[in-house]
Amino acid sequence: MDVLFDNLDLYGPGFLTTVELFLISAVGSVVLGTILAMLRVSPVPVFRAAGTTYVTLFRNTPLTLLFFFFAFAFPLLKIVKISFFTAAVVALTMYTAAFICEVIRSGINTVPVGQAEASRALGLSFAQTLGTIVLPQAARSVVPPFVSTLIALLKNTTIAAGFSVTEAGSIQAYLSERGYNVFVGLLWVALFFVILVVPMTLLQRSLEKRWSVSR
Repeated sequence: MDVLFDNLDLYGPGFLTTVELFLISAVGSVVLGTILAMLRVSPVPVFRAAGTTYVTLFRNTPLTLLFFFFAFAFPLLKIVKISFFTAAVVALTMYTAAFICEVIRSGINTVPVGQAEASRALGLSFAQTLGTIVLPQAARSVVPPFVSTLIALLKNTTIAAGFSVTEAGSIQAYLSERGYNVFVGLLWVALFFVILVVPMTLLQRSLEKRWSVSR
C-alpha cells in the first residue's frame, strides 16, 4: 500500500491521461472506422478500393511505427505543429479505426441481403439504407468484438509512455527512479487497468443479453 499512497502524484495524473487518451481515441476510431466500413461496402469501386487500402495498410503496420511517424517524422513536414499527446491520439485513432472498420463490416455482412434490396425498392439511398436499416441490425452482432477492440485500445495507450506522454505506462520508470519496488507498483497498475476494463465487459454482457432477448 505504501507504494500506492506514496506515489499518488504518479498514479492519479498517469491514469487520468490514460483515460483521456482512451476516450478521445475511442470516439475518433469509432467515427473513422464506421466511415471506412461504409466505404468498404459501397457500390462505388473507387470507394471500396480506398477503404480496403486503408485497412490493409494500417492493420499491417506496427502501432509503434505509427507513433514514431506522428511523434518525430510528421513534425519535420512542418504542416502543423502537434504535441506528443496529440500525436498519440492520432496514431491510436488511425490504427484502431482499421480494426473497428472490420468489426462493423462483419456485422453488416450478417444482415440478410434482402433487407438492403427491400430498402432500395422503397427508394432509399445507399446512405439511408445503411443508417436506418443495416447498421442498427449489424450493431447487435458486433458487440463482443467491438468491446474487445476497445479493450485492446485501452491497453495500447501504454505505448505512449515511450513517446514522452506521461500516462500509466510511464509509472514504472518513475517508481524505479524513486527507489520503490517496481514489481509492486506494476501490480497496482495492472489492478487499475482491470478496474477500467470491468465496466466495459459488464456493458458488453448487458447489451448481449438485452439484444438477444429482443431478437
